[in-house]
Amino acid sequence: MTRSRWAFTFDPKELMKPLIVLLSAWTLTLIIYKFVHGTWLYARSGRIAMSVMLIFTALGHFLYPDWMAMMLPDFVPFKQAIIASTGILEIAAAVGILVPRWRWTTAWLLIGFFILILPANIYAAAHNIDYQTGSFEGPGLTYLWFRIPLQILFIVWTYLCCLKN
Repeated sequence: MTRSRWAFTFDPKELMKPLIVLLSAWTLTLIIYKFVHGTWLYARSGRIAMSVMLIFTALGHFLYPDWMAMMLPDFVPFKQAIIASTGILEIAAAVGILVPRWRWTTAWLLIGFFILILPANIYAAAHNIDYQTGSFEGPGLTYLWFRIPLQILFIVWTYLCCLKN
């Protein structure tokens, strides 16, 4: 029996890991700041949470490099180097948004990065790629119902926590 690309048969918990990390880190940081400083520091907590989430997602680039390379079309050369580079870029962005002097530039570059990686996610969804198992048993196009709003959230989050404040 073949699975329809549009069937909602995937485990959303697997796709929600970056969101769970982001929201958990934000909540924990907010509580710590409230306890220590007596005030809610939303933007600062948001920057720290985004940094934690970026480190978390960067780990995938180093733990699953061959499988993440499957997310890139065949015509793309140097897939392994691209995967490693984007992992390093995520780590650099995690640091850059925490440094006031670099925050503005890093935030704009991070927003651009979030836009630029969306085609790889679309390609992976269209080809049912599961980068965590290196198989073609991924959730398919239903993944995009979650991934596209998630990318938009990351962009808005970066704007509000790094550029607006």
